[in-house]
Amino acid sequence: MAAHLSGGRVNIGLIREAARRELLNCLDKCPGSKALVWDNQLTGPFGLIAEYTLLKEHEVDAMYPLQSGRLPPNNVQHIIFITRAKVSHMEIIADNVFGEEGRTSKKDYTVLFVPRKTLLCEKHLQGLGVSFITLDEYPLDLIPFDNDLLSLEMGSAFKECYLENDSTILYHVTNSLMKIQALYGVIPRIFGKGELAKRTWDMMSQKRKEVLDSENQISPQIDCLLLIDRNVDLLTPLCTQLTYEGLIDEIYGINNTTSKFPPEKFQVPDDKKAGPAQPAQAPGPKKILLNSADRLYSEIRDLNFLAVGPVLSKKAKQISAAFEEHKGAKTVSEMKQFVHKLPHMQAAKHSLANHTSIAELIKEHTDTESFRENLQVQHDFISGADTDKISPYIEKLIAIKEPLVKVLRILCIQCLTNNGLKPKILEYYMREIFQTYGTDLFYRAMTPLDTAGFLRTPTARHFPTLRKSFHLDVHDVQEQNPRDISYTYSGYAPLSVRLAQHAARPSGWRGVEEVLKVLPGPTIDEIQHLPVGLHKRASSLSGSSESGDGPQKVTLVYFIGGCTYAEVAALRFLSVQDNAPTDYIVATTKLITGNTWLESIMEPKPEESSNPFL
Repeated sequence: MAAHLSGGRVNIGLIREAARRELLNCLDKCPGSKALVWDNQLTGPFGLIAEYTLLKEHEVDAMYPLQSGRLPPNNVQHIIFITRAKVSHMEIIADNVFGEEGRTSKKDYTVLFVPRKTLLCEKHLQGLGVSFITLDEYPLDLIPFDNDLLSLEMGSAFKECYLENDSTILYHVTNSLMKIQALYGVIPRIFGKGELAKRTWDMMSQKRKEVLDSENQISPQIDCLLLIDRNVDLLTPLCTQLTYEGLIDEIYGINNTTSKFPPEKFQVPDDKKAGPAQPAQAPGPKKILLNSADRLYSEIRDLNFLAVGPVLSKKAKQISAAFEEHKGAKTVSEMKQFVHKLPHMQAAKHSLANHTSIAELIKEHTDTESFRENLQVQHDFISGADTDKISPYIEKLIAIKEPLVKVLRILCIQCLTNNGLKPKILEYYMREIFQTYGTDLFYRAMTPLDTAGFLRTPTARHFPTLRKSFHLDVHDVQEQNPRDISYTYSGYAPLSVRLAQHAARPSGWRGVEEVLKVLPGPTIDEIQHLPVGLHKRASSLSGSSESGDGPQKVTLVYFIGGCTYAEVAALRFLSVQDNAPTDYIVATTKLITGNTWLESIMEPKPEESSNPFL
């Protein structure tokens, strides 16, 4: 089921296997038949760790969503609640437990907190009168999405660190890095930029001292760790991603490698001659799994969308030609070969049909005047055009009352590319937004964005320096035959990935030390000493790219605060270039778009949770 996880330079499947073992250990602590009661936000991540058939092998007989009221009738011996540490969930659990206690059969109860329990939740359960239930933890951290992509799936990381002064997320980031080093060996070279990166490195160093005597003697499979604090590059997630995968996430959303699409485009029957008697598709959106197990998706996901159509057209011709082959098969041997290839050909045809439909849906969106105008204004701001003036485009968006997140996204781009806006201009925008969207939305949005540094009055004009020094604004971009990472945004090169490019050079960041000082937070350039006996191996690894001999190095880029699929695509692009110094693996606290990121930062409505584990 998860064979695609082991297809990269480092076997990411080991992380999944470790998570499965820990989950099964937690379940096996509860003897007898079991019912699992799931926090709905956890079903997606857990689905990537363990399938239902595996749970059934460990005596899981039933599964229910976590909701108020009595659970459905069941004959299990043990009920396990799998939940985030949320006080509101403790009330639902207590409600469920008391409902079960009213029934005749006596049951045992366990609350399995993900990724860890809190004293607040423990006290709340006691206050609700259910202190008799067992409390345990399942320390799920990085979830493998693909053979080079991992996520903590903690969507509120940036807000917690920069608006709420809650650094709990760094504890989880550090633990995940310690687990990676336990599985793949100590990472010899550490780069990092930003306050959160520095604090994570400090916690890592302290934890290593605590376990130094018991470290596994594993030769390093990862040569370099690059920690990037999202605060160092606020601009990139706000820009519109233009890769195939990035646009799917922007328009339809990708959650735990699955996306949902309008079903109409997928209702064309396989046999085009089929008539009205063809059975109708099940109602509801079309769910499609998006990972490298789908070979076509693996080939097109990181392409600029303009390059996707030609690839799909070429694939259609290849598949059509393959199906025509059977007409020329005359011998039994030739027929047998064709039958052997048929399942793969059918799978390829099905994948092509799906991605052709998705591409058509995306094209309907990207062909609109609204999309193109927004993209043009983004590029104008990045290139420095009219960033210090009131934008007629932003005025228009407010006047026609476009969704506030769309207005804020382009407004933040203007502010960041201008290093802040003059008080008079900022006040004008705020007054217009206040009058159009009302008091509630205004304060829920503007106060957090101001605190986080997205909307501010002028500071030192650093962006022109960064734009020039890191070549962020690229005019001769070639989307269909790219030579530079800027193809992912059709002309804008993500600053975060430019930092990774410089870190991969033989001299590391030594050539850009002065420019790095312009970016917020400390700069990290450290060496981790390896367990005794592994120094020689590490030396050969760290020197491989400089000499041009030996295997390509492997770098883990860890985004603290979220990253986009376009940034992942840019790093993959660098990995496959001729003479690339390093291969990249990406880890992040959450895969984000500009919209989902801003929404996670804004204050929630009163009835919403203030701490989502998205």
